[in-house]
This record gives sequence, structure tokens and C-alpha cells, in this order.
Amino acid sequence: MKKAAIYGRVSTNDQNVESQFCDLRSLAKARGYEIVAEYSDTISGTKAKRPGLDHLLSDARRGRFNVVFVWAFDRIARSVKHFLEVMDELNRLNVGFVSFRENIDTDSALGRALIIIVAAIGELEKSLIVERVKSGMRRAKLEGRQIGRARLDINREQVIQDRRSGMSLTAVAKRHSISRASVCSLMKESNTNSHAVAVLTSDGNVAAQVRL
Repeated sequence: MKKAAIYGRVSTNDQNVESQFCDLRSLAKARGYEIVAEYSDTISGTKAKRPGLDHLLSDARRGRFNVVFVWAFDRIARSVKHFLEVMDELNRLNVGFVSFRENIDTDSALGRALIIIVAAIGELEKSLIVERVKSGMRRAKLEGRQIGRARLDINREQVIQDRRSGMSLTAVAKRHSISRASVCSLMKESNTNSHAVAVLTSDGNVAAQVRL
């Protein structure tokens, strides 16, 4: 029985790669492959460093499996260039590649050609999305609309004063209808921008620290 590896990637910790693995396990079994290794990464698609993928390629060089199953092209590479680099590496090692969503593998010349075409389209789609977002932000800025989170409409000085008076984070947050994290952020900002001045006694000893 031929040996296979599966690879999955999600962008954030609140996503679960197991949903990809379920599809890949079923596909590998249907094609008569034994899964000998599973690799995954939790990282943005544009990030260069991928420990799981690096481990997969390292095992591929040692001949641990004959084919790699992925859920989709964009799960394994951050760009067309990176995708082709991975494909070239697998091809050089005589390791096949199968994509569940695109239903394409590299066992045929047509499959290899379609991989390049689909990857190029995916990169184009990503570029168009990025450009639309940037265009929308430029338009919003020209129209004077708020970009990003609105500034907290609260009495910052009162929040800081309440917290320094001994009120708990929860009590301060509830009183001003903000989150505990916002209270911490305001306190940190206040502490960064404030300065302590030493009040000395007549003999030169420090009597107190006055925060300005």
C-alpha cells in the first residue's frame, strides 16, 4: 500500500484543522493510501515561516511517503511563487500531490498544468481583493469617514482616577461601560505619559513621589 501524508492549515487559533483532516483521510482511504503522517500549521496564509510544512518537506526528502494530500491549494502556499517552489520540490522527490477542493493531482500532465493555472488565478483573486480593500479605505478617507475602530468616547481621566482610587478592574469597566482590557490600556497609556517627581525633606531624603 502506498503511503501518504496530509497537510492542513488554518489562519487563527479559533479555527480547527480537523475539519480539513476528515476530508483528507476519507479521500486518501478511498484511493487506497495509508496515512503515515499528518502535518498542520496555524498561521496566516501570507506568513513565510511554517513549521508544519517545513517538517513535511523534511520527511518527504527522507522518503517517508509517496503523496501529499491537502484540502486546497491556498492551504499549502502563500503565493504562486511559493506554491511552485513546493511543487518543484515534491516533483524532484517523486512525491505526488492531491488537492481535495480542486480535485486535481500531479499524476497526469493535465493535473500538473491545471495546478499552475489555478494557482495563478488564486493569486490574482487575492491581489484583486487587496486592491478593493485599499480602494475602499482611500475612498472612506476622502469622504472623511472613520477608518478602523472608533476612539473610545469616555472620560479617560475619570477612568484612570477611579482605578487609582482602588476600584477593581471589573468595577471600573462596568461603571464606564468598557472592557477590562480598555481599562488596562488606558492605565498603561497614562503611566507611560506620566512622570514622577521626588519630594525631598530638608535633610535630602525622599519624602514622596508625586506623579504629574
